[in-house]
Amino acid sequence: MTDPVSANTAAPPLQPRVVRLQIRERLFSTLEGAFNEEVFFLILSVFIGIFSGLAVVCFRLAIDWTHLALLGPLPQTHSWRLFAVPSLAGLFVAILVLHIFPGIRGSGVNQTKAALYIFNGFIPFRTAVGKFICAAIAIGAGQSLGPEDPSLQIGASIASALGRQLQISREKLRLMAPVGAAAGLAAAFNAPISAVLFVIEEVIGRWSAGILGSVVLSAVSSVVIVRFFLGSEPLFRIPVTTFKRPSELIAYAVLGIAGGLASVAFAKSIGYFRPRLKALPRWTQYFQPAVAGLLIGLVAFLGAPQVMGAGYDSMDQAMHGQFAWKFLAILAVLKILVTTASFVSGTPGGMFAPTLFIGAMLGGAVGDIERIFFPHLTGSTGTYVLVGMGVLFAGFLRVPMTSVFMVLEVSGNYEIIVPVIVANTFSYLVSRSLQPIPIFDLLTRQDGLILPSLEEEREEAILRVEDAMLPVPKTILNGQDYVDASARRIQDSTDSVFLVRMHPTGWNVISREQLQRLFREGKGELTLASVLPAQPLPSLYPDLPLDSALRYVNAYPLVPVVNRADSRRLEGIISRDSVFKKYGAPAKHG
Repeated sequence: MTDPVSANTAAPPLQPRVVRLQIRERLFSTLEGAFNEEVFFLILSVFIGIFSGLAVVCFRLAIDWTHLALLGPLPQTHSWRLFAVPSLAGLFVAILVLHIFPGIRGSGVNQTKAALYIFNGFIPFRTAVGKFICAAIAIGAGQSLGPEDPSLQIGASIASALGRQLQISREKLRLMAPVGAAAGLAAAFNAPISAVLFVIEEVIGRWSAGILGSVVLSAVSSVVIVRFFLGSEPLFRIPVTTFKRPSELIAYAVLGIAGGLASVAFAKSIGYFRPRLKALPRWTQYFQPAVAGLLIGLVAFLGAPQVMGAGYDSMDQAMHGQFAWKFLAILAVLKILVTTASFVSGTPGGMFAPTLFIGAMLGGAVGDIERIFFPHLTGSTGTYVLVGMGVLFAGFLRVPMTSVFMVLEVSGNYEIIVPVIVANTFSYLVSRSLQPIPIFDLLTRQDGLILPSLEEEREEAILRVEDAMLPVPKTILNGQDYVDASARRIQDSTDSVFLVRMHPTGWNVISREQLQRLFREGKGELTLASVLPAQPLPSLYPDLPLDSALRYVNAYPLVPVVNRADSRRLEGIISRDSVFKKYGAPAKHG
């Protein structure tokens, strides 16, 4: 028989959280001495990539299945389903968003960034479930949005949930979201380099060896999973692209300017309508996605079903010259219109694919028009379409580096790298001059969040040591001179603190008061080197960020600034007053 006392005093069952903590402790104790948390985080990044890749594979299949079930393989113009399907799907998605998944509106990029900077890496796993379901229904039913941004947020949510389950440190948990974001975006694009660059350029804004390693591992492992299940074929069947004459760069510069103007129109339309629709009564939010679906259905019914969904097939057709330039231009304008309607209505979905679509159609149209007036241009329609994709990416999303590598990864053709760089640069500059606030920063501020603007940080002028540097002092003492000789030498000087050259590359500092006190104490026959600390002053270089001087100016009254090529050469000095004056703040004395 069981002893009643022992039965009553039996240990209670362990709670799941306690079990997880014990598992984690055993895991780290087993790996102790061989791995630290940095290595564990790198290994964890691989699993994040695997899980995110599997989720994105299922997400893409869900979109395709929904599209086939609701619209058929080839949406027929003048069909009643073009009106009914996007509208009813929009109504259904609105109900899910308002009552079950309230945190999944929009693209997901800003939410991932907010998780990093505000919520300590926390993204509810419910967000991944809601984004998966609602975005798959909306995009599959024809809403003019893309799967890349939702894939990014799904990956970030999976990574955040995994990090919480393993109880990793807060510092690493913050980085889980961008690591998962890179995995999700890489899987959606089948382009790991572009995903890594976008996350570093737009989400994190900085990188170290550890961060870069984790982001790369997660992106690569997710792409391996996607290619295992869906094949290694790129998104598009890339035709032959050429670039032969340097004079053609003028044509690509014109395309860049046109792309910059289109980017501004796209961004301003979203920035204008989004806050106004959100300010309407709550009951209207049930019908806003349905009205957007109705508008998309009307455009499709009138002869442009290409604007429905992500539009990858239509981009592929444009690359192979299957559309006239007039129709390409019309599609670009219509896509801006319907994507704005879909996005500002709060329908979950991304802007990456619509941006590529608009750029592709605009690039093809501009290229065909230029060849009409300048027949000697050798660039094919496919070349202009590819360059146009990058142009809108650079101008609208404001990620110039990502836009270049995205085109190169999609095309696999490095021959067009010069046209891409030229066109993207013009697009970025035009967009930045006419639309000072990038689209993601604009959306963030409309939502009332205070997140760092990475573009503003990149453009911010960096203060350097040379900006606060004072001229070389007229009176510099020598460490081998005697105290009494040095005291006589400074009698005519108005300075209160003096640099002392201890040896060719070493410096120290002594005040007038200290020197006079040594003289009064009868130490006039001693050298300055014998009465000053043996530890020399730290030295700075003119090109260092001014922030690096802050750690020294509170500890030393003067800090020497020396030449990098010749440390014996004094370029100037820096003081607490000069640093705080440059920052525009009063220096604190005492």
